[in-house]
Amino acid sequence: MDARRQSELAVVAAATEVWHLRLYVAGQSPKSLRAFVNLTELCEEHLPGRHEIEVIDLIEHPGLARSDDILAIPTLVRRLPAPLRKIIGDLSDTERVLVGLRLQSRPR
Repeated sequence: MDARRQSELAVVAAATEVWHLRLYVAGQSPKSLRAFVNLTELCEEHLPGRHEIEVIDLIEHPGLARSDDILAIPTLVRRLPAPLRKIIGDLSDTERVLVGLRLQSRPR
């Protein structure tokens, strides 16, 4: 298979790959709620039909913070596609989140 065909297949695979996102929050705090709303809107716009969001409330399950080395909340963890990526905050800076998730390249 030639390099061009491999590149085309990689683009198709990336466009259909399901993204597994885990959002760590602290109950129903304003910042946690804002992060969930911002993440939902971002996924609906940039990953329609290709995302799964798992919300983990560290007030209810504090021991789960260790599995992804969570030091601050809210924190978004992109588990798939690899590599693992983390973004801390309420996800209101859409450009920063897109770059952090590698959905968009850095502006020049």
